Amino acid sequence: MKRQKRDRLERAQSKGYQAGLNGRSSETCPYQAMDARSCWLGGWRDGRDNKATMMK
Repeated sequence: MKRQKRDRLERAQSKGYQAGLNGRSSETCPYQAMDARSCWLGGWRDGRDNKATMMK
């Protein structure tokens, strides 16, 4: 059971990371549940940071 929950959150983080790299807005987060939304937004921030670093 815990493995499924962790996988779901890891997927949310990965999808958020991809959204950040692609320049999508944080408003496009598809998750409503706070734990998944938090993971997605964390990934989104990481993706945006990496995109900015690559642009330099």
